[in-house]
Amino acid sequence: MSRVGRLPVAIPSGVTVEVKNGDVSVKGPKGSISWAGHPSVNISVEGSEVKVARANEERIARQMHGTARQLVHNMIQGVSEGFTRSLEIVGVGYNAKLQGKSLVLQIGFCHPVDMPVPEGLTVECPSNTKITITGVDKQSVGQFAANIRAVRPPEPYKGKGIRYEGEQVRRKAAKSVS
Repeated sequence: MSRVGRLPVAIPSGVTVEVKNGDVSVKGPKGSISWAGHPSVNISVEGSEVKVARANEERIARQMHGTARQLVHNMIQGVSEGFTRSLEIVGVGYNAKLQGKSLVLQIGFCHPVDMPVPEGLTVECPSNTKITITGVDKQSVGQFAANIRAVRPPEPYKGKGIRYEGEQVRRKAAKSVS
């Protein structure tokens, strides 16, 4: 049995969880989110806990047991606390700013890179070289942060580019004349 899947998910106060026909919807102070559950997993609300059980012992049911429990846990955490991802921009003249509902990056290309902010996410630029992404859905926050980083990932010689906050970039030695 899945070690993660058998753990119940506690529902904090101020959060409501509804399960109808395998679809899970969670509402809380930060917003609401829903997920169409997998048919090989049974999800039920018992008191102030959500429990996930397998419908059968097939391979897909065993695979989805822990995954479904963790997705429900992330939904509950998202509507109660939210998720945040921070990025740093390193490089002379590199910067980011918000214009309306899009993020504009000046990162060494001959043109600015315009990235529209997805629905349900909040993007802030506390300084020209920092970007903070917050939202209820962990997957969409992480995906948008990965899309921003992919525009100019950090290069190994000078370390210039966009990186996650606290990310260590492995540096290579430059060519040496012998």
